[in-house]
Amino acid sequence: MTWKRVATAVVLIPIVVGLVLWCSTAWVAVAMGFIIVMALWEYFALGDAIGHRAYRFWTASCALLLVYLQWFTAIEPSYQLAGGLILHREIGRFEIGLLHVSDAFFVFVLGVAALTLWTKRPLVEGLPAAGISSSGLLLVAFPLTFAVRLHGLAQDGPRLLLFALVITWVGDTVAYFVGRGIGKHPLAPHLSPKKTWEGSIASFVGSLLAAVAFTRWLSAPMPHLLAMAGVGNIAGQVGDLLESAYKRSAGVKDSGGLLPGHGGILDRIDALILAIPVVWYYWTLVYSPGM
Repeated sequence: MTWKRVATAVVLIPIVVGLVLWCSTAWVAVAMGFIIVMALWEYFALGDAIGHRAYRFWTASCALLLVYLQWFTAIEPSYQLAGGLILHREIGRFEIGLLHVSDAFFVFVLGVAALTLWTKRPLVEGLPAAGISSSGLLLVAFPLTFAVRLHGLAQDGPRLLLFALVITWVGDTVAYFVGRGIGKHPLAPHLSPKKTWEGSIASFVGSLLAAVAFTRWLSAPMPHLLAMAGVGNIAGQVGDLLESAYKRSAGVKDSGGLLPGHGGILDRIDALILAIPVVWYYWTLVYSPGM
């Protein structure tokens, strides 16, 4: 199992790093759309296991709309004026007929209402279908779309997204090996029996050390990088436990089997679901570069 886990990481990590550092935010948005849809399908399979059939295609469509709107919000449009002058300005919400990110949720609600009232599904499925669809969009898709916003930041965007990924990867890896090697005290035995306090603490320390390595690539002072890594790691561990709770509720061990040694897509990105938005909010609200 360990060698499969390492082999999968060796193949995937260079691809992800290359995408983040050398591709445009548009390509990152395309990749995130693909990953989010696959994660949603695994999440909906967990719902199927307990008899909650989602509105799969509608929820996935709204998730892709969210990805697009996050990308559109991340970019700063430019307009060519006479004499070669470039004018940068903010576009109003409806000026060119596009929705704001928050409006996508209302579009989703309208679709769920229509599907509930005018499809041939038994009415007894109405509430479970609306519930699992809404939770998939809110708990899986929406937080992951912040990867697009993070990458699109004018200052340090790609490196900041890589920072969120690396502190999570390092934290997960250290927790895995320390937990297997010396872990004695269960962290949350009712959710994930193999997770230990030793592994959790080692994960936190590992993320802090990863943050130290980023001092040469990010413009933020060391205290902010350490704080951002700390809260990002805690958020990642909470996301990991949250996904374990979902699987425990559905009575399954893994969300899927696509990634050898890791399980499914959702198993691999569960920590990022909360870590990425936390890094985004810390950078924009707490550190606030340029403000």
